[in-house]
Amino acid sequence: MTFVVTESCIKCKYTDCVEVCPVDCFHEGPNFLVIDPEECIDCTLCEPECPVEAIVPDDDLPADQAHFLELNTELSRLWPVITVRKDPPDDAAEWDNVKDKLQYLERS
Repeated sequence: MTFVVTESCIKCKYTDCVEVCPVDCFHEGPNFLVIDPEECIDCTLCEPECPVEAIVPDDDLPADQAHFLELNTELSRLWPVITVRKDPPDDAAEWDNVKDKLQYLERS
């Protein structure tokens, strides 16, 4: 099993989760984080750290978020590893409860 970063992270990009990861499986894009499923050891440490509940086990992915497993896999191959917490974007709180944010995902 692996954990997956879902749509809630887009444009929020809180990085509290990266500091607790013992295997450095988080990768950072312009406005989203992803988990490399090959590196994730299913330790569960990151899940409670996410203030917008964007991190879920792959076997608990809601049907409308299932494509995020593939997206995490794809983007973790392209984006650099992040291991240190950073300040969120200035407008992160405005995006906390917004739904249907996939259209805002920046790939580069």
